[in-house]
Amino acid sequence: MDSITFALPINLEIKNHFSLLSITNMKIIHFSDLHIGVENYGRIDPDTGLSTRLNDFLSSFDQVVNFALAEQVDLVLLAGDVYKGRDPSQTHQREFAKRLSTLSHNNIPTFILIGNHDLPNTTTRANAVEIFPTLDVPNVFVGDKLETHLIKTQSGLLQILSVPWPRRGGILSREESKGMGIDEVRQEIESRITIAIAQQSAGLDPNIPAILTAHATVNGATVGTERSMMLGQDHVLLVSSLQKPQIDYVALGHIHKHQILRNDTPMVVYSGSLERVDFSEELDAKGFCVIDIDPDLPQGLRMTDFNFHSVSARPFVSINVEVNDSDLAPNQTICDSISKINIQDSVVRVKIRVSQEIEHLINDRQIREALNNAHYIAAITKEISNTTRPRLTADIADSLDPMEAVELYLQNRDIDKTHRASITQQAQDLMTELENESASID
Repeated sequence: MDSITFALPINLEIKNHFSLLSITNMKIIHFSDLHIGVENYGRIDPDTGLSTRLNDFLSSFDQVVNFALAEQVDLVLLAGDVYKGRDPSQTHQREFAKRLSTLSHNNIPTFILIGNHDLPNTTTRANAVEIFPTLDVPNVFVGDKLETHLIKTQSGLLQILSVPWPRRGGILSREESKGMGIDEVRQEIESRITIAIAQQSAGLDPNIPAILTAHATVNGATVGTERSMMLGQDHVLLVSSLQKPQIDYVALGHIHKHQILRNDTPMVVYSGSLERVDFSEELDAKGFCVIDIDPDLPQGLRMTDFNFHSVSARPFVSINVEVNDSDLAPNQTICDSISKINIQDSVVRVKIRVSQEIEHLINDRQIREALNNAHYIAAITKEISNTTRPRLTADIADSLDPMEAVELYLQNRDIDKTHRASITQQAQDLMTELENESASID
């Protein structure tokens, strides 16, 4: 266990000072998985030269910052994954720092937990947000170890037990993991994290509110994004390892789908990501959590209010169209389906199911024109159904008169009765015309 840091850096002078003040309820924002740098499904904004998707992610973060300023919250907690990757560009770092500076200058502390996307690929390299404590930026705190932090807020002191994404080298030495399989290493990491959380929880000051924040996969959670966003193989923690009686609220990050894993005491909550990364998050609500804590209540029972606040995230819309084999104007059918759905400023994909016989009638250009109001056309795909039609034997075919053959053909094409009657009448008229011409020749 020596490889995990256990610390409770309580400044006694600050603690004694706050004990003399009247303490009011704390209001705390919990959000996660900001992922600045995701630029798929975007285009270049001619006014800024930046990806429109970068603007999407920053705009959602701005909504968090603006809420924090308007409500004068006591703390903003980001539960991991500031950036998409471990090596963010200077532009991405600048835009993130701007917003942290706004919070800092308004005396709102920000706590940043290290997520898997924030970690470098070697233990000797700095993580993506380590620059802030290095520069001693006021009101910015980074949780890069499994330890307890004491944060001074406008409404009193707050303990934060941070459980960042683990560096395997920081928990298991090469000697310890030698000969272990992947599953054995993961199980050992899970076990050591669970023991460390229990030890840290037991050492919390019962007179100060406490939040546990973890960037991890918790057993029973529903994954809301593609596995490609998760680097490496996840360790999985049990809810019971987080839901300790000394904790007032458990703030989770890593899984993009907002969900409440436990609604009792303490609540265990994934805030979810602020923006949609792909179509697997199409139906997910996007936003952040706001909790109120009353420091005067007993340990573990101090959370008095919880709300999820939605943000205006970029909509993702899937349009599914099935074109009937008898449809002689499939483009119009597809465009009509598009017109019934609000695609304004959305990332859109169209899936068309069509038979091989009429696939050639579909015009992509017309469909794209119908999607002009979309922010981005992700894809127009066609699922070609190669339907096998029943074939008649030669004997049966020879026994049918022309009109019986037409009727049988129309039945096999699944054409509706009205359309079938019209075609049958036209075929009958044509047959009558041919018979009259033959009679006149004779």
